[in-house]
Amino acid sequence: MASEPTTPLAARGTLPRDAAPVRERIADDKPMLRAAMAITKDLGTANPRIYWPDMLASVAVGYAALAGAILVDNLWAAIAFGIVSMLAIYRALMFIHEISHLHRNALPGFRTAWNWLIGVPLLTPSFMYEGVHTLHHKRTQYGTIEDPEYLPLALMNWWSLPVFVLVALLAPVALLFRYAVLNPLSVIFPPLRQIVWQRFSALSINPDFRRRPPEGDLKPRVLKQEIGGTLWSWFVLASPFWLGWKPLLVALGVFSAVALANQIRTLVAHLWENDGEAMTVTAQYLDSVNVPPPSPLAVLWAPVGLRYHALHHLMPSMPYHSLGEAHRRLKEGLEVDSSYHGANYPGLRPLVVRLSRSTMRPRP
Repeated sequence: MASEPTTPLAARGTLPRDAAPVRERIADDKPMLRAAMAITKDLGTANPRIYWPDMLASVAVGYAALAGAILVDNLWAAIAFGIVSMLAIYRALMFIHEISHLHRNALPGFRTAWNWLIGVPLLTPSFMYEGVHTLHHKRTQYGTIEDPEYLPLALMNWWSLPVFVLVALLAPVALLFRYAVLNPLSVIFPPLRQIVWQRFSALSINPDFRRRPPEGDLKPRVLKQEIGGTLWSWFVLASPFWLGWKPLLVALGVFSAVALANQIRTLVAHLWENDGEAMTVTAQYLDSVNVPPPSPLAVLWAPVGLRYHALHHLMPSMPYHSLGEAHRRLKEGLEVDSSYHGANYPGLRPLVVRLSRSTMRPRP
């Protein structure tokens, strides 16, 4: 199905009438954009000696700690194992972001291994992000109604923030329902298949987004990953009959915590100040967020390079392990009045406070 035309969200009744477009007025800082490309041109190659050990270690630690949380009888030990499991599995899961940007020949076998080790077991196989996330990086689609990963949260009502965050806790149950029930039913009822694909087959936050049919080499991957997801979801739902309820409930708790952590990260990945108009590259950058060192906890709540989300919007194909060095070079090499410095923030709390205050501004 064709996407809806790009229309300012305020005109569609989503935003209050006093919401004013801000970011699209910012002109491109061409010296900054040129310097960013020149200074970092040698950092664009994905290193398999970093990707593979990082992903595999995260998976191993995550599942081992999950087993510990299930098997121990002491409550505090189970909580400690659960926290370790959540952080490790969260890191492993976030490689889906890298997969959506990697060139098909960059890391042979990495996508397949990731899918069967973490993507399918968490019912978030890579097809749910591939061909979706790249729309978020399109020059003319970022921040518009055609952007699957944008909501003008800063221009919405105050209650939109807690709802946005807390709904993530339902993600594991929703994914189980999607793969265990909707997926097989959609094979029997073709009209349902269209609905499932358009509305429930993308990791998006924009409720107006409708996904187009898969194309090219994505189509056979979708079939394999959906079959794997359905078979795994049936196994998960049947597991209490021979394993008892504890493993399933603990796993759902950990996976809900993973979804919650990712939603909090998403909450501060952007300033969310655009009302739906197309934006310049510099405006998109300044509507995005870097939380560079010395912020001590960003490596946990924004893993796999996601603490440099604004920089990622400047250079989407740069591998996560190069972003720290790229930021250091740009911070040192650009003038103090460069637009580059305008997207750097000290931590999570100031960003949440800023966004919360924006939603509580007086209404006419």
